[in-house]
Amino acid sequence: MTLPRPVFPGRFYMINRRCTQRQFLLRPDDVTNEAFMYCLAEAAQRFGMEVLLPSAMSNHYHNVVYDRFGIIPEFTEHFHKMLAKCMNCVRGRAENFWSTEQVCDVELIELSDVINKLVYAATNPVKDGLVERVHHWPGVNGLSALLNARAIHAKRPKHFFAEDGVMPEHVTLNLVIPEELGDRDLILQAVRERVAEVEALTAAERARTGAGVLGRRGVLRQSWRDAPKTIAPRGNLRPTIAARSKWARIEAIQRNREFQRAYREARNALLAGKVPAFPPGTYWLKRFANVPIAAAPST
Repeated sequence: MTLPRPVFPGRFYMINRRCTQRQFLLRPDDVTNEAFMYCLAEAAQRFGMEVLLPSAMSNHYHNVVYDRFGIIPEFTEHFHKMLAKCMNCVRGRAENFWSTEQVCDVELIELSDVINKLVYAATNPVKDGLVERVHHWPGVNGLSALLNARAIHAKRPKHFFAEDGVMPEHVTLNLVIPEELGDRDLILQAVRERVAEVEALTAAERARTGAGVLGRRGVLRQSWRDAPKTIAPRGNLRPTIAARSKWARIEAIQRNREFQRAYREARNALLAGKVPAFPPGTYWLKRFANVPIAAAPST
């Protein structure tokens, strides 16, 4: 059982999830790319989630978002459910699509942390030795759309979704830099420069070692049934916050610990037959058990 985490509106996150058994179930092709973007855009519209940059690799994905309304669990649940059902129809599968590990959603504390994760998500296929440049990646990668303010359009996949159902026929996703983050132009310039730096450093390292890249054709030739030959690391820490600043990190850790302490006390009181007020940020029990929530402290 994992520790409880507070869910508040107005937080930035990077969401990560891996396919079951590390299989290449998201291996890029036209159908997969369309299904991923359709399910993501529909979920974002449904829950008011603001998407900054998605990046789908062959067996996992990253998505940097701004949770304006404090509904990230509902958003991820719906997106993962719809994409899993659709892609299982595409692949002719019936088992779980996603790894049974808990979804990794890392809260990004400061502007520099958001920029770091935008660059990380965008350059993932370059650093993994799959392509030389970000724009060479044949799968979903929102960098170009974000930098050029280009809307992403997706059509409802023919797999799984009924033509006369409630899901829209077309959806549009605009990748954004929320005004709460700061000056959009300055942020995008920093992302552009950092991505170019990663591409240059990775190219220099390949030249030094003689390593190559798999390339677009190699990626597209892979079977979705395959998986990496490397052994997956086990027992690693699963961070819940990303903060390069030491003091911002300490403050976020202390805030979460205080929430866990208050939540534990309220839960124990509830089990003892009392009706306690749970701390602000309580999500599951508020939604499904209608427990009372204490007033947020004034700022």
